[in-house]
This record gives sequence, structure tokens and C-alpha cells, in this order.
Amino acid sequence: MPVKRSVFFVSDRTGITAETLGHSLLTQFDSADFRHETLPFLDSEDKAAKAVARINACAEEEGEKPIVFSTLVQDNLRDIVMRSRGLYLDFFEAFIGPLERELDLKSSHTAGRAHGMANSQSYTQRIDAMNFALANDDGVNTHTYTRADVILVGVSRSGKTPTCLYLALHYGVFAANYPITEEDLEKGGLPELLLHHKAKLYGLTIDPDRLEQIRNERRPDSRYASIRQVRYEVSRAERLFQLNQVPFINTTRSSIEEIATTILYGAGLKRRFF
Repeated sequence: MPVKRSVFFVSDRTGITAETLGHSLLTQFDSADFRHETLPFLDSEDKAAKAVARINACAEEEGEKPIVFSTLVQDNLRDIVMRSRGLYLDFFEAFIGPLERELDLKSSHTAGRAHGMANSQSYTQRIDAMNFALANDDGVNTHTYTRADVILVGVSRSGKTPTCLYLALHYGVFAANYPITEEDLEKGGLPELLLHHKAKLYGLTIDPDRLEQIRNERRPDSRYASIRQVRYEVSRAERLFQLNQVPFINTTRSSIEEIATTILYGAGLKRRFF
């Protein structure tokens, strides 16, 4: 019977940092069943008190301490939420104090810095990369591939689009994607337009059983989603990658973060901002 616990992510801004760090820690506990709730924009004592009431009600209802991940910056707000009936885990308190002592400096205690637009050039780079990914999705605008840092190739529904968008948003990488069609697989070679950009290609593959499931959600009971068809496409695509020395990754059991990071380093790409 898995352990069931409620988890709260509290923040004076969006809660993105608390969610990201908290989720990373929770993945180490496979046998637990966590229920997540984010309480963002706790920027006043009144809102902090309401968050405490929500956490305490959950503790009363479930008979267990909720886990509370916090990135609250202001001391008065932290003091309020810390008095809740949850297990309070403060990311900033854990790291800001040691950094202040090491640097012999006081931190600014400014809310929202982790995801603010501190560098306008980096922000513009991300937007440009996102626009490029959207404009070059699914083989559209192949004439702009000269500008691409990487071109993801793979059969339909293997994860190309979300990976391109993640590379753009988080790394500023200009990522395009091209779908390997049944016609390409029958010919047995890379499409001619990709041959000119072979050094930029990175393949995505996926287990046939998982691909069948994904495609059936899109087009149930179709040839496109049949196990015979997906097995054919996956095996031929992987053979195509191997024959043309295109590096590739199986996306079945990897998160989007893992897929994107593997491609970033496997393709020798540089992130454009920090």
C-alpha cells in the first residue's frame, strides 16, 4: 500500500522554483503517492495566514503532516507559514544563509528574482527560439534549417514538438523538427532536404507499445495506430538512423527534461543563457 501524502508548494511569486526543486526531491520516493497543490503569490500576511489555514485543514482531514516546500523570501511571511502543521522545508533558508556567510554579503530578499526578466537579451533569445520552433514544427519552413542549431527527426508522435519547445524555452536553442514519413521509410534513406543538414540531425525513437497507446488516443482503431504499423515504423526509423549515423534517443521512459538535456550535450550544443 503506497504512502499517501499531500504536498504544498508555497511562494510569494509563481511557485515555479518550489515546484521544480520539490518535484526533483519527491522523485526519489517511488513508493509514495503524492497529491500536489501550489499556493502562489503569497505576498501578504493575510494570504500567508490563509495558506496556513489550508495546510492545517489538510493535516486535520488526512491525519498526516502535509509536506510544505517553500521559496518565500520575506521573513515575516516565512514565520507565518512555518507555524503551520506541515513539514516545512525552506529552500531559500537552506541556501541563502550559507551563501551570505561565505560571500560576506546580505541577499536582497527580492521576491521573484529566480524567474524574473533580469536579462532582457536572454529573454529576447528565448522568445526568438520559441518562435523559430513553432514556425519550423513538423517539417514546415525547411528553407530556414540553415538557422537551426538542431533538427529533431522521428516518426509521428515520438516527442519531437515538445522537445523542440523545451530546448527553446529553457536553453535558447533553435530547434526544428521533421517527421519521418512512411514514404521516407520505404525509400530507406534520409529525405534529400535533410542530407544538406545531416550534422544537425538528432533522432527520437519510442517503444512500439507506447507509441500504439499514444496514437490510439489521437486516432483510435486506425491503421496509423495499429501495433503492426508502429512496429514497422519504429524499426525502420531506427535502422535509418543507424545507417546514416544519426544519433538518437529512446523517449519512452525519459522526461522531457532528460530528453532535452541528453540532446543538448549529445549534439554538443551550448545553452544561450543562464
